[in-house]
Amino acid sequence: VRRALVSVYDKTGLVPFVERLVAAGVEVVSSGGTADVLTEAGVPVTPVAKVTGFPEMLGGRVKTLHPAIHAGILADVGDLTHLDDLARHGIEPFQLVVGDLYPFEETVADPGVTEPEAVEQIDIGGPAMIRAAAKNHAHVAVVTSPDDYDLVAGAVEGGGIDAGTRRRLATAAFARTAAYDAAIVAWMQRHEPLPVSLVLAVDRVEALRYGENPHQGAALYRERGRTGWWHGARRVLGKPMSFNNLVDAEAAWRLVNRLDEPAAVIVKHTNPCGVAVRPDGAAAFAAAWECDPVSAFGGVVAVNTAIEAPTATLLAERFVEVVVAPQVDGDAAGILATKPNVRVLEAAAPHGDDLDLRRLEDGFVAQRRQPIPDADDWVVRSVRQPDAEQLADLALAWQVAAAASSNAIAIVTGRSAVGIGAGEQSRVGAAARAVAKAGQQAQGASAAGDGFFPFPDGIETLAQAGVTAVVAPGGSRGDPDVIATADRLGIVLILAGTRHFRH
Repeated sequence: VRRALVSVYDKTGLVPFVERLVAAGVEVVSSGGTADVLTEAGVPVTPVAKVTGFPEMLGGRVKTLHPAIHAGILADVGDLTHLDDLARHGIEPFQLVVGDLYPFEETVADPGVTEPEAVEQIDIGGPAMIRAAAKNHAHVAVVTSPDDYDLVAGAVEGGGIDAGTRRRLATAAFARTAAYDAAIVAWMQRHEPLPVSLVLAVDRVEALRYGENPHQGAALYRERGRTGWWHGARRVLGKPMSFNNLVDAEAAWRLVNRLDEPAAVIVKHTNPCGVAVRPDGAAAFAAAWECDPVSAFGGVVAVNTAIEAPTATLLAERFVEVVVAPQVDGDAAGILATKPNVRVLEAAAPHGDDLDLRRLEDGFVAQRRQPIPDADDWVVRSVRQPDAEQLADLALAWQVAAAASSNAIAIVTGRSAVGIGAGEQSRVGAAARAVAKAGQQAQGASAAGDGFFPFPDGIETLAQAGVTAVVAPGGSRGDPDVIATADRLGIVLILAGTRHFRH
């Protein structure tokens, strides 16, 4: 490496890195603020303006956009015509380019940013320079992150940057500029209900042992610039999370964090199989387990309160795969450590109503993830009116049904789910499954459906089991018959007006 172009916004680690390059005999060409910082530190640099013969202009918008720079970056030094062109115009090639981009993502993350302020942070010269170097990675190394400074300086000191390293650095560079453009596209469409162009930039976080089944490869990815709850989660105990662990934990953690009181949720195969609200976490978990102990075996548990010794003791007595909580006390961690196969996570609450994407062949369907509507807009359509206890149970059943795969029915009594029917092809089938799970506990219970009842049979199935109050979205042509059936059977029927099933 004889010549390097260095132009960065983030000056982290810049001076010691460039000092190492210079000590290794590299001529450093630099511009703007980067050149100022290096000069003030006593590091010799050649100004870009001296190379181009043209001063910076337009307030710094135009610095490196010049043939004397880009020809030096893009030249294929194995091509004699390229070498002739360089010689004819007196241009020296670069072997190293160090650059980054204006902080557009950080700028637009500020809710108070103005449009002109955001536009000014759209970098032009930086992406052009970085992409040029990445394209010519057969001859030029490109560095876009201070994380690579030590590696690259060491390679230069050792005699050169090998082809494999140049290719890896080029891949990272293209990924960076692609993510940068994706952020700009998203910002330009920020007022669109759904984006016209959906450009995603995701990075692999880690490889997973396998996917849903042992013969499937799998990995965990994170959308660049975003931090989901799982990215900041701390694994207190246990092995790394698997594909199924992560998917189930997402379902459990989202549901439990929609509940305002101390609650526990148990999920199996993305569907809740136990949910309860109690004065404390231990009582909530015990009640949630009793909903369906058979399905809960080997499930994923989420609680929205700190796990203390009593809760940990109950967990340790049962076989669970994963436990997620906002905090795990020291004594609780010691108790759970006796179960070597359980994974225990501390995590922040989920946030954001981001896009929900489902894969189709060569495409996606997308929708906005919306919060589950609360009881403010509920309308009692039956003659019988609900009491306070029924309303509380209906509110919980409503949340549980929304979190289960459609068709879904959730039966709740005493703030505990006692029967959940999910993933059924018919609503009456979901009702029958929920009733079978609840058994005698359906007597006097309340139930919620995730979609309307097209016929009275679903209401009849629930009422015959002893359910006394039902909430459903309504909106079917059969609503009059369903309402009449509820009155005939003497149960409460509330129509919420909003469908909320999960397909």
